[in-house]
Amino acid sequence: MNIHEYQGKDILRKFGVAVPKGIVAFSPDEAKQAAEQLFSEQGSNVVVVKAQIHAGGRGKAGGVKLAKNPEEAREIASKMLGATLVTHQTGPEGKEVKRLLVEEGMNIDKEFYVGITLDRATSNNVLMVSTEGGMEIEKVAEETPEKLLKIQIHPLHGIQAFQARQAAFFLGLEGDNFKNGIRFMTALYNAYMSIDASLAEINPLVVTKEGRVLALDAKINFDSNALFRHKDYLELRDTSEEDPFEVEASKSNLNYVRLDGNVGCMVNGAGLAMATMDMIQLAGGKPANFLDVGGGASPETVKEGFKIIMSDKNVKAILVNIFGGIVRCDRVAGGVIEAAKKVGLNLPVIVRLEGTNAEVAQKMLDESGLNLIAANGLRDAARKVNEALAG
Repeated sequence: MNIHEYQGKDILRKFGVAVPKGIVAFSPDEAKQAAEQLFSEQGSNVVVVKAQIHAGGRGKAGGVKLAKNPEEAREIASKMLGATLVTHQTGPEGKEVKRLLVEEGMNIDKEFYVGITLDRATSNNVLMVSTEGGMEIEKVAEETPEKLLKIQIHPLHGIQAFQARQAAFFLGLEGDNFKNGIRFMTALYNAYMSIDASLAEINPLVVTKEGRVLALDAKINFDSNALFRHKDYLELRDTSEEDPFEVEASKSNLNYVRLDGNVGCMVNGAGLAMATMDMIQLAGGKPANFLDVGGGASPETVKEGFKIIMSDKNVKAILVNIFGGIVRCDRVAGGVIEAAKKVGLNLPVIVRLEGTNAEVAQKMLDESGLNLIAANGLRDAARKVNEALAG
């Protein structure tokens, strides 16, 4: 689960991570009031008005502006709210700005990158620091890997003092900045672990000319599998920032990810779903989604899956690929037939069922009188999908 920058900073602040003073605003008047408060409390001579969307690259897209007085903050907010920001992470459709963060201005001296995530290859957390703050870390890793340091941290041992010092040394911090940097790394790691985050990224981490070390930006992603331990954070979810199909799928406990192809996929099991998508691509098609209906694949989940797939106007054919191990194939076939009747399927549906009662299931599909095409094997299913698209 992703959250907005201002929400992430509110959480980090509770764990002692240094962040600028900021106030969220949902209207131009609120932005003006926030600026007035910051000018009076912080003694700033400038505030920053930042668009709050779930995407990076906001500055280049015009989503980060400086204001020298409250009225200017209001003017910026009136133009930014309701506008659509298009960045390298939003895609060409962009995202509408519905809220802003008005934040105290910083007298920046240096910018760095700090991030923490899980290294699945080593089963350790990894602390990443780079002297190239404000840049895409993937680009830094590819073009100038010597400017990126990765420190493996055992999850049971936690971050050690020497590791925090190693990161601060790599960034070239000295004196009080060095001490503040160590405190920052330690607090950030503790926050990452305590909230079961999957990513804590600070880009940039800044050192001000006054010697402050703080997070100018903050991206926090939660591990959705651990949210049952943090139910108070569920209210931070902003479904308007998520794909509406994925939101609808989550209500039915379906694992759905929307893609840009034209073949809808409904599969039980993540591994089989990935193999199905690969086979469609190999046969010349293009998957429109990843949809795992789970091991049970009940008639109800099949029905909901069809509804979601058919909501995507790009879908021209559907491939159902179910392995009947936990659930019998004839039950799945019954669910497919029932769903096809209820949702009014007007697309060719190729169904490949393997496992318990597969022959019975195929007979049910053949005798249904619906536009359901039985397939014998995954390769045959992919071929029939592409024949349906061509036809």
